Amino acid sequence: MSSLPPQPLSPLDGRYRAAVSPLADFLSEAGLNRARVEVEVEWLIALTDRSLFGSSPLSDADKTRLRALYVDFGQTEIDWLAEKEAVTRHDVKAVEYLVRDRLSTLGLDAIAELTHFACTSEDINSASYAITVQRAVAQVWLPKLRAVIAKLAGIADEHRDAAMLSRTHGQPATPSTMGKEIAVFAWRLERVAAQIEGGDYLAKFSGATGTWSAHLAAEPDVDWPELSRSFIEGLGIGFNVLTTQIESHDWQVELYDRVRHAGGILHNLATDIWTYISLGFFAQIPVAGATGSSTMPHKINPIRFENAEANLEISGGLLQTLSQTLVTSRMQRDLTDSTTQRNIGVAFGHSLLALDNLERGLGEISLAQHVLLADLDANWEVLAEAIQTVVRAEIAAGRSQITDPYALLKDLTRGRRVGGAELAEFVRGLDIGDAAKQRLLELTPATYTGLASALVDEL
Repeated sequence: MSSLPPQPLSPLDGRYRAAVSPLADFLSEAGLNRARVEVEVEWLIALTDRSLFGSSPLSDADKTRLRALYVDFGQTEIDWLAEKEAVTRHDVKAVEYLVRDRLSTLGLDAIAELTHFACTSEDINSASYAITVQRAVAQVWLPKLRAVIAKLAGIADEHRDAAMLSRTHGQPATPSTMGKEIAVFAWRLERVAAQIEGGDYLAKFSGATGTWSAHLAAEPDVDWPELSRSFIEGLGIGFNVLTTQIESHDWQVELYDRVRHAGGILHNLATDIWTYISLGFFAQIPVAGATGSSTMPHKINPIRFENAEANLEISGGLLQTLSQTLVTSRMQRDLTDSTTQRNIGVAFGHSLLALDNLERGLGEISLAQHVLLADLDANWEVLAEAIQTVVRAEIAAGRSQITDPYALLKDLTRGRRVGGAELAEFVRGLDIGDAAKQRLLELTPATYTGLASALVDEL
């Protein structure tokens, strides 16, 4: 059997590339290397700005040309680094050599020895990962999550008054509205989104074991911790002053756990919408030319929600592994985090793909209100809760002599279908005040929704 032409192994780089490609600008190998070049270049500028080791501040023109190394980072640099790393067997060292090479091209050889000055690889890496993950989350992942939240909020508002039979434990229960039930998901997701937005993205920049030992050996009169802090914060990320050789990754653990939490809520949403479609509460809007089944022409499968469900499970598993692995480093450093962090993009990719499917899927469903109303009308026994609660209130107010209202309603309704006429007859015979009796007689499953509609305003 002949070999295929080169093919992507991951579906994220094949079938689903269009949906997740924006992440590649940040969380791919090339995106990481571009960030590494950015950190190396900005460190050079920070050192020369302070005229350290006989250097002088660069002109604005030289700074612009130097920054072009990462601003215009492209295929030429990607190929150069691949060839160099094949020799160095060290990715960060290859980046250092790239910067040195470009300094020579720019006529800036005089500052070449300040490239990667006093840095361990993890100084560059921790800053680069913080930059790339922060940008990926802020510019790609969070906007897609917020698009889903906005879609949910719109559906919640549209269907705030659409009464529906609830199902607790899968059984008919006190009615709600479809809008309020969808609002619950928007509310939950908004809370986690806010936590993610407020999270830290930290880097260290303190040398081989986090002690600034080489820095002080080279120049003891510089406040290196303060210089490192101002440098890192100037990159738009936070500074971790107390570390080993690596930044401790706790901010990553926090982030990935929160993203996984959001994924769990989204998974719950996907399975609930799937179930509502199965019950006929939502009808799926046919897409021209689409095929639901290879053999059953009538079918419209809820594939958006099934796809989201599966990808959230894959993403959640990867995010959990990232959290479990990154929280630990043997003594001052081991390399388990290096391999693990290369899968950050994969974890976010599956999550982003799920969000994309959910956003699309939510735009391809239509509420079948007649189905909701028919379901309500077939389950008048859910008013038993209202009746026994009103009876209890009447007993407490001294307007009823009934001794056990719960048992009374349980005998009438448990395991039985009770129609509107039968319930009305039962209510008329109750020993309660006339006003309470009238309220109960006017109640229907479709109007027994409490504050469901008003609760949507909490969004």
